[in-house]
Amino acid sequence: MIVYNLTCDQSHSFEGWFASAANFDKQLTNRQISCPNCGSTDVTKQLSAPYVNTGSTHTSPIATKQTETALAGLNPQHLQSKFIEYIIQNTEDVGAKFPEEARKIYYGETDNRSIRGEASGEAIKELQEEGIDVYGLPVDPLTPDKLN
Repeated sequence: MIVYNLTCDQSHSFEGWFASAANFDKQLTNRQISCPNCGSTDVTKQLSAPYVNTGSTHTSPIATKQTETALAGLNPQHLQSKFIEYIIQNTEDVGAKFPEEARKIYYGETDNRSIRGEASGEAIKELQEEGIDVYGLPVDPLTPDKLN
C-alpha cells in the first residue's frame, strides 16, 4: 500500500491509500478519487514522502508523525443513522434502474440529480470505468424506522 497526501481544488487536504503508484495514476486519470469533504474530483498529489506498507511490523518514523482525525463522545450507530437519513432525504430512489439512470444523467439524457438504487459490484465498476462518479455504500440505506 502507498499513502499519498492529497488536496482538492477547494484546498481540502486528505489521505489516499492505493495498491500502487500506477493504481493511483489510473484512478486519478479516471476521476475516481474524490474529496471526502466536498466531493470534488479535481485532486492533486502533494509533495510528501509516501508511506509504503511493506507488511513489516516495524513502524516507520514517517508513519508515527502522521495524525488521524479522531472522534470521541459520538455514537457510531447514531452517525450511521444520520448519514442514511441524509442520503434518503437528498436522493431519489431509482431502484434496480440505477445503472441506467446514472448513465442517462452522465450523458445528459435526463436532468442532473442525486440518485440511489441497486447495482451489483460489477455494475458499479463498469460505471466508474466510464468515468461516472458512483459510490457503493457499505450499508443498505433503509429508512431509519427499519434499522435495528
